[in-house]
Amino acid sequence: MARFYPEAPRIGVSVLCAKDGFALMVKRGKPPFKDHWSLPGGLVELGETLLAAAERELLEETGVKAILDEPVETFDSIQHDQNGAVLTHFVLTVFSGTHHSGDVLAGDDAADAKWIALSELDNLLTTPGTPERIRRHIRR
Repeated sequence: MARFYPEAPRIGVSVLCAKDGFALMVKRGKPPFKDHWSLPGGLVELGETLLAAAERELLEETGVKAILDEPVETFDSIQHDQNGAVLTHFVLTVFSGTHHSGDVLAGDDAADAKWIALSELDNLLTTPGTPERIRRHIRR
């Protein structure tokens, strides 16, 4: 199924890992939102559970392993083209990750990966809603 102008929504996952006032983020290396900072994540593969996809994507994009808790949020990410047609539609489930291990190293389709200070979130080019989403779930 195509990422652009899809016939149905694509199912994806992301992982929020936070510690000591920092959140683990990736700079997207590919469209959509190339060069935007976001939570690590990606698409669920056929036959893969949401949890397994989140664990795989976190490791592939950042080199970090974490214990993932229950999902903290599910939301739609819908982008329209200039004519109003649906360009992309993703249904994304966010997991919270704790007990992180491994050295952060950008991999897969991430152009960069690092721990970002929460105080710097508003100074970054991010995917829509990411700073608010991080702050909302870190406060819980």
